[in-house]
Amino acid sequence: MNIQQQVDHLIDTRPGKELLTAVYDDPAYPIIDGLIYRSGGNSASYMILTDNGRIIVNTGMGYEAPHHKRVFDAICPGPTHNIITTQAHVDHVGGVDLFKEPGTTYIAQANNPACQADDKRIQGVRMRTAGIWFDMLGTDAKRIYQENPGVSMKQSEPMPDILFEDRLALTVDGLRIELLAAVGETTDCCVVWLPEHRVALVSNLFGPLFPHFPNVNTIRGDRYRFVEPQLATNRMVRELRPEMLVTGRHEPIVGADLIEASLERLHDAVVYVHDRTLEGFNAGTDMWTLMREIELPPELRVGQGYGKVSWAVRTFWEEYVGWFKLQATTELYPDSAPAALAELLAITGTAAALDRAEAALAGGDAVLAIRLGEAIATIDPEDSRLRALMAAAHRHLLDNGGDESFWENGWLRTEITRWGGELP
Repeated sequence: MNIQQQVDHLIDTRPGKELLTAVYDDPAYPIIDGLIYRSGGNSASYMILTDNGRIIVNTGMGYEAPHHKRVFDAICPGPTHNIITTQAHVDHVGGVDLFKEPGTTYIAQANNPACQADDKRIQGVRMRTAGIWFDMLGTDAKRIYQENPGVSMKQSEPMPDILFEDRLALTVDGLRIELLAAVGETTDCCVVWLPEHRVALVSNLFGPLFPHFPNVNTIRGDRYRFVEPQLATNRMVRELRPEMLVTGRHEPIVGADLIEASLERLHDAVVYVHDRTLEGFNAGTDMWTLMREIELPPELRVGQGYGKVSWAVRTFWEEYVGWFKLQATTELYPDSAPAALAELLAITGTAAALDRAEAALAGGDAVLAIRLGEAIATIDPEDSRLRALMAAAHRHLLDNGGDESFWENGWLRTEITRWGGELP
């Protein structure tokens, strides 16, 4: 295979919904035997060995940390010189307190406290909706507790001992490390660079799936992720010319040429969508049309198992222009669409609306069918014909591309169940 075919192979072998199911290494998996070990989970935790101890990179959720610590301790129980988190999301910082011991220094990029504070502010939203995408029955947590009785599973909200702005060079017990500030899923990302080994630990810097289109705004709820700093980060990592890229999920990407080709394609794909979107806005094309029409050319194909091109188009509008679409007076006021649709249904009757919705679905327009169904649901949500329509329409979306994205797949499956349908 030539290098571009190798990039295609990476994309095709890293689908969204499968790789975003937590898989736990037991024992810890050697990335480089005698140097770097992985303990998988929601996002992998890594242990880097030094002459007389270890460095922990990311610590998992609080409930995962006992597992990570057990499998790492079996190889090297410490001392733990440093803990480094590559971003402040809860699946990176949650186990800091468990790993930290006398003499351990926790290091993070300077925006870490602000990013943790953001997550805290919307914790209620996240908790109410997390079950759409994540196991809220605690299956893994219960198993880990049974395997590690008496070990704390409390979620940490840690304050770093050292915060760095742009770059921090360390020599830890004989090992040279450079920490490089970056922007990706968060504004406090950091690349852990081992210059003597040409290894870059990036975790979820480019998203947990690589090389997939970045989630410039995740539907679970997050701040917008601005494109220009992400593109600068992409170029910065490429300038390092790493020979191994260690990500938050799946196996590392090995080979300087393959890493360069993957990052270059990802960079150029984002630039393409960004530029075509701005051109469309400035030419007066509406956002919804651009969401339908902008697609990546074949030579810039990347995965869409985490972020989606159409969602990025909508996010770019709101980043640059704001929430007002400049199309309708009603955009300026609380949403009146449900009341207006209810008024129309009062005239037409729900039976006629259901006829139209079923015809739309039969013609392949599941989104129109769902829009009509949502209007009918404001009047009679328990109508059996409506429920069958809504389950079938969501199933149609799932079966026609909606299963590629982890986020879209989770939402559609939840809606199918909500309306009484059966999952595939």
